[in-house]
Amino acid sequence: MRQIVLDTETTGLSAETGDRIIEVGCVELFNRKLTGNNLHLYINPERNSDEGALRVHGISDEFLRDKPKFAAIADQLLAYLSGAELIIHNAPFDIGFLNKELERLGRGKVAEHVAGVIDTLVMAKEMFPGKRNSLDALCGRLEVDNSGRTLHGALLDAELLADVYINMTRGQNALVIDTAPSDDPQTQVLAAPAVDLRQYQLPVVQGNAAELAAHAAVLVDLDKACKGKTVWRRHEPAETA
Repeated sequence: MRQIVLDTETTGLSAETGDRIIEVGCVELFNRKLTGNNLHLYINPERNSDEGALRVHGISDEFLRDKPKFAAIADQLLAYLSGAELIIHNAPFDIGFLNKELERLGRGKVAEHVAGVIDTLVMAKEMFPGKRNSLDALCGRLEVDNSGRTLHGALLDAELLADVYINMTRGQNALVIDTAPSDDPQTQVLAAPAVDLRQYQLPVVQGNAAELAAHAAVLVDLDKACKGKTVWRRHEPAETA
């Protein structure tokens, strides 16, 4: 599967009121592996950046004046993204800006050019409820080195997000078992002999009071995070008088 980790920098926070994209950074993953086929573009937004945005990304208006306008890079960007699944942190923000730029050119919406969008902020909120889930916070939590991130930059942020995404989804492929037969001897797995487990007496280790209390506390936290929709709550036996 081809995936593109994408980030943008903009002149401000609102595409609807005229803010524009000034930088696009894309990192390509194929089957969860970094390919090195990245895309990095600076764009002349045809307006100045807000002071708040400038403090975040540090890209001056003077630097952007000789860069191509979005219309000049649209074909290159869409060809690069075509058919891929996008991975974005706080996807509505970046998608909203890209859609507005494409709308100005009569090029439709991002969704018409890609296979889908994964929002890692939504993923993080589900995995770490009640915690800070900014990119910096996730880098610290997942041990991704972001020491070089003094200012926001689209390509650097996309590279960090790629590492964060891989760490957040690590091990998921191990749950997929391909049972289809293969004619390739290198991909065939030798069948293990069947073992009758009835001959073994398996020990049952009971938790002590502290361990049971800790387990109950974890279940309570999970239930709160799921807003009372956990399976064990739905299937609890009804209380009897």
